[in-house]
Amino acid sequence: MRLLYCHTSIPFHSSNSKLQSLIPNFTPPKTLIRILSGALSLTLIASSPSPFLALESPSSPSSPSSEYCREQDLIEDLSSESEETFVTNEGIVEEAWEIVNDSFLDTSRQHRWSPENWQRKKEDIRSSSIQSRSKAHDVIKRMLASLGDPYTRFLSPDQFSKMARYDVSGIGMNIKEVPDENGGTKLRVLGLVLDGPAHLAGVRQGDEVLAVNGMDVAGKSAFEVLSSIQGPNETSVTLKVKHGNCGPIQSVTIERQVVARTPVFYRIEQMENGGPSVGYMRLKEFNALARKDLAIAMKRLQKMGASYFVLDLRDNLGGLVQAGIEIAKLFLNQGDTVIYTVGKDPQYQQSAVADNQPLTEAPLIVLVNNNTASASEIVASALHDNCRAVLVGEKTFGKGLIQSVFELHDGSGVVVTVGKYVTPNHKDINGNGIEPDYRNFPGWHDVEQRLSQCKYVHEHG
Repeated sequence: MRLLYCHTSIPFHSSNSKLQSLIPNFTPPKTLIRILSGALSLTLIASSPSPFLALESPSSPSSPSSEYCREQDLIEDLSSESEETFVTNEGIVEEAWEIVNDSFLDTSRQHRWSPENWQRKKEDIRSSSIQSRSKAHDVIKRMLASLGDPYTRFLSPDQFSKMARYDVSGIGMNIKEVPDENGGTKLRVLGLVLDGPAHLAGVRQGDEVLAVNGMDVAGKSAFEVLSSIQGPNETSVTLKVKHGNCGPIQSVTIERQVVARTPVFYRIEQMENGGPSVGYMRLKEFNALARKDLAIAMKRLQKMGASYFVLDLRDNLGGLVQAGIEIAKLFLNQGDTVIYTVGKDPQYQQSAVADNQPLTEAPLIVLVNNNTASASEIVASALHDNCRAVLVGEKTFGKGLIQSVFELHDGSGVVVTVGKYVTPNHKDINGNGIEPDYRNFPGWHDVEQRLSQCKYVHEHG
């Protein structure tokens, strides 16, 4: 089964019925491995290390017990075995049913989803015979349509394969922060593209990432490390990984295969009468390169003398939620809230907060229209509510929901609404949108005055 990120949010998922006896609360059709991010097509696999890997240290299971290590080896063996298991048409439908049952958040006013009704659908699946894969897909489509959520939908194998542009790493790999035995966190591989660069180089599901190009990753977030793995297409990156909990540490050199194209266009504009320069930046979508390329654009525009900035989010329908959060942080002060998220799963019941100082404190205009949606609205609301930008243009689309993309065993997939977000000022924008401060482009003096007034109100209540 393949895995993903989050599309205006996406997690990762896997199936293995034989693991049920080994892992508490295991749900046979999938294991959800989450990251508050965008969409990435990955395949959960367990593979043997490549013979071309350079072994750096022998296996030394001295700290974990040998019994624990043997259990982990058994889990990997069963995972590998299960990938080859034939999945029936009924099994594909039931797999989709389990994903919705575990993750779906009903945000409709009618509240058409209920545990009782959904359980009856599972009983119907088990009592029926589905003669072809196309009919199985039709059953899934009808099942998802019954939820009354326009964003929860089925993806054909061809549609699912196009999600690769959201691969943040560029090597077909996703990682996740997980607790370690010392109360801290470590980074584990929780998604691989089958026959992708990382997989072919010998990286395995569950490996711990220790270093990137010789730099220790201890203390870094998953998004930071994935961003550091990025680089030009057909160049190489070297990862130091530890196989499983007990297995050897190896250095793996991987050639990047970047699918995403830069979504950033920028230019410097001189104001009339020889006034200060304005750095204009257009962001077309929130893909794997968005945060990195926008930061580069900002730095270059500053060197070119930009004193003001315009961020154009018109007709930007969204993409990776985490990319939107990280881009907002480029402009926010440390401690500013970017977004609050809520969902059925605890991972969506949290807030995102800026953890560094901004790249620039220059006055900012964000251009929006009625096609500014989702991750774009995260950025626009975060900068507006924290008095960092004024919004100019039209009311935004009003999509405040988070979807995750899951791959099913036959290469098709489902997109499921798993959470929603509210702005730093606790406004629910779903179905409501965000009203701009100005319909027409204001003077920069007006922008500075409005931002100053906003900050005064924030500081003095």
